[in-house]
Amino acid sequence: MEINRGVLIVVLIVVSSAGLGLAGDIVHQDDVAPKRPGCANNFVLVKVPTWINGLEDNEYVGVGARFGPTLESKEKHANHTRLALADPPDCCSKPRNQLTGEVILVHRGNCSFTMKANVAEEAGASAILIINNQTELFKMVCESDADVDIKIPALMLPQDAGSRLEKYISNNTMVSVALYSPKRPAVDIAEVFLWLMAVGTILCASYWSAWTAREVAIEQDKLLKDASEEILEVRGAGSSGFVDINTMSAIFFVVAASCFLVMLYKLMSFWFVEVLVVLFCIGGVEGLQTCLVTLLSCFRCFQRFAESFIKVPLFGAVSHLTLAVCPFCITFAVVWAVYRRISFAWIGQDILGIALIITVLQIVRVPNLKVGTVLLGCAFLYDIFWVFVSKWWFHESVMIVATRGDKSGEDGIPMLLKIPRIYDPWGGYSVIGFGDIILPGLLVAFSLRYDWLTKKTLRAGYFIWAMTAYGLGLLVTYVALNLMDGHGQPALLYIVPFILGTFITLGKKRGDLKTLWTRGEPERPCPHVQLQPLEQRE
Repeated sequence: MEINRGVLIVVLIVVSSAGLGLAGDIVHQDDVAPKRPGCANNFVLVKVPTWINGLEDNEYVGVGARFGPTLESKEKHANHTRLALADPPDCCSKPRNQLTGEVILVHRGNCSFTMKANVAEEAGASAILIINNQTELFKMVCESDADVDIKIPALMLPQDAGSRLEKYISNNTMVSVALYSPKRPAVDIAEVFLWLMAVGTILCASYWSAWTAREVAIEQDKLLKDASEEILEVRGAGSSGFVDINTMSAIFFVVAASCFLVMLYKLMSFWFVEVLVVLFCIGGVEGLQTCLVTLLSCFRCFQRFAESFIKVPLFGAVSHLTLAVCPFCITFAVVWAVYRRISFAWIGQDILGIALIITVLQIVRVPNLKVGTVLLGCAFLYDIFWVFVSKWWFHESVMIVATRGDKSGEDGIPMLLKIPRIYDPWGGYSVIGFGDIILPGLLVAFSLRYDWLTKKTLRAGYFIWAMTAYGLGLLVTYVALNLMDGHGQPALLYIVPFILGTFITLGKKRGDLKTLWTRGEPERPCPHVQLQPLEQRE
């Protein structure tokens, strides 16, 4: 039950469209909203833990305003302050009730945000919480002529959170809150595990690809020695089971991935994510099945089942081992799809994703350095354009918005490897797109195939250097990610120069560049010529 080439290319385009980023950015830069002295804060997320009659209750998340003082970053330094309702509710005129340091809860509308804050400050409030008129949060900016000499923090809450707090207070319940905006740690251990996961996936896929290529080469040598020319022609006409990328298909791939990314951005919704989940499950089932069958075939007790076949309609000859493994793979993918919103569903997503990536890297191949350079060069431009340049046309980063799955109700699209951030007070996930593993992985796998076919040692070969270049490029990506306050970064911006620079520099230095660039494998003299008598060859 092999993956046919059409399905594989579609899955490859879909899974390679997402880039590297972090879910749940806590600092939101906005170049459109005006800045001036007294009105230059970043829009930061704020935690609002609540206490009802002295007992700890829910914790809500709001967003800070462009104006006012910044909040404490640690909960232990944030004061527990009683919450009071504004009267009138919009706080556009002086409240009828005099405040003595309470946090005031007001409704949005009827006047500007800065006016509400000024009125609340004059009335004696220590902070102002504004209830939005919808469930999403809104960035509170300053008007051009507004008085921004505001000494109390201003915060917006989503409609459902504000309405719940208002209901408690209306029922004469004592409600107190604390306001603080914790900072993310510079490095989270989840990023280390994600780095190991990406590097380990390419490592496994490369060795599998190289082992398969060597077995094929050995089989071809046997045929050249023992078979007739007629049999060789029949064998050569058959399918090898691999998909070799050429220069045109490398360019087409990036164009198709760009079109799919725009479609993802424009059509992002609940139903569209459901379609992506189905596609991901199909690819994940095929990948998991291929990996399990190959792995189990290495054990002697399963070899008999792997080598015995049965004819299945539409699929042709299928091994008994494949038939046994397939129901488990389908069940695994379906269970993940149904329960993908629970807290530990990321484990199933990563298992399916890694199996799919390894299978793709084993089947899809770049034949030489020229094709690899074209593919990674186009992907390099693709990543930069859709992360940075797309902001000029769409007013937001298409890649980051599509990866986060905005407007879909999902916590990101499924074409990602993800790990929960362990020491991050905001939670969220560290993620990496499949494309940031698959595309560089194609060239890394090529390097190991070349090393094995040329019988190079690990030190004298190219694989160890290509693998190191990928690891360093990904490491630099995470450094840039943390320096940019968690905003998504195009991983290939850093990975591609590392890998191509290493390959081209080493190839030129060792005199292998021409062979790497054109053939991608060593020349093997025909054994028939070697076996002929000397006088016939002359």
